[in-house]
Amino acid sequence: MNNQIEILKRDSLAEGGFAGLKEHRLVKDPGLFGANENKDGSWPGLGRFVYLADARFMPHGETGMHNHHEIDVISVLVDGRISHQGSLENGNDMQRNDVQVQRAGGEGFSHNEINPDDAWNRMIQLWVLPEQAGQPASYKMYQPETGKLTRIYGGEKSNNADFPAKTKIDVAVLTSGQSIKVDEPFLAYITHGKGLANGQKIGDGSLIRGESLDFEATDNVQLIVIHH
Repeated sequence: MNNQIEILKRDSLAEGGFAGLKEHRLVKDPGLFGANENKDGSWPGLGRFVYLADARFMPHGETGMHNHHEIDVISVLVDGRISHQGSLENGNDMQRNDVQVQRAGGEGFSHNEINPDDAWNRMIQLWVLPEQAGQPASYKMYQPETGKLTRIYGGEKSNNADFPAKTKIDVAVLTSGQSIKVDEPFLAYITHGKGLANGQKIGDGSLIRGESLDFEATDNVQLIVIHH
């Protein structure tokens, strides 16, 4: 199997932002954002995965209350804390490594994510288009297990997946020497630490893609893997 990978460095892209956030947008799918959006060097998505932003919240910064419809919004907390306000599970706050999945569905949801602290924090946000329109809004929190891929989105209905879909998203929290494998086309984003991806050294802020992935951590690592 082809083990070549491509690498996109977060810091090769311009930093933008809104409200109380600064962010790099590494994935913007042209089907959703327009054909010209990737001229800045960002990549298109994979399957129904359409967006990835690496965001830093200013001290006491917030997104502001806003609405979503017919999109699945996934938030992975890298550093700091998040106070969650919204129409789904208001007050269900996040700590480091926590993952929040909010399905807008046909009824939609509103939310405001807030940094409650005096220091900057960091959160990754991902968007996936649902395979079926008109589903009810829903919410789920995950705490990934150390040493393995923890499924937080996608998979087969028969396996009791919370959000069944062909496009799958896993989060790995690894210590040095631990490894994971993916045997299908993937995008992966390393948000903390460093490691070897198919033998190549990568670190924090590296988005990689390829046909298969063999990743070994050489430090404490948080890694997001999208595969299809």
